[in-house]
Amino acid sequence: MGMATEAKFHVLAVDDSIIDRKLIERLLKTSSYQVTAVDSGSKALEFLGLNNNEDEQKNSNPSSVSPDYHQGVEVNLIITDYCMPGMTGYDLLRKIKESSSFKDIPVVIMSSENIPSRINRCLEDGAEEFFLKPVQLSDVNKLRPHLMKGRSREMQPNINKRKGMEEIHSPDRTRARYNELEVV
Repeated sequence: MGMATEAKFHVLAVDDSIIDRKLIERLLKTSSYQVTAVDSGSKALEFLGLNNNEDEQKNSNPSSVSPDYHQGVEVNLIITDYCMPGMTGYDLLRKIKESSSFKDIPVVIMSSENIPSRINRCLEDGAEEFFLKPVQLSDVNKLRPHLMKGRSREMQPNINKRKGMEEIHSPDRTRARYNELEVV
């Protein structure tokens, strides 16, 4: 039981800027997250094992899957820069949300540009949060509820069962207050 609560959340951080990538990595590690940092959306997909169409065409070559493929490492959240060469953070968000395996992973977008239409589009298409850079520790603290939502979805049957048992074993907590009420 104690092991599950001590397990670190694993965050995949995606940013083409080494400075921003190191900053977010340090903030996440300071908050006790396990971090994997990559410099592009395509490397993020490769890490997750979601190959691009090019890789699917080459699937006769077994080495088209990266040796860094996450091999049982569960990713609990993805935080990505919006503006990156090649695949943008928005493109990465769309690919994650279209994937049956990864669609439930919370995705957070970061950008140094405060463009309301861009922010709204990302949030409407499934991003949990949109952080303006530079990302700060107060921003990282906003991640935990999204991680807990994912964790609670995994444990939902147990939570409901426990709650049901509490209500059955303690009827005085739920009904005793109403025994002396008069119906008018």
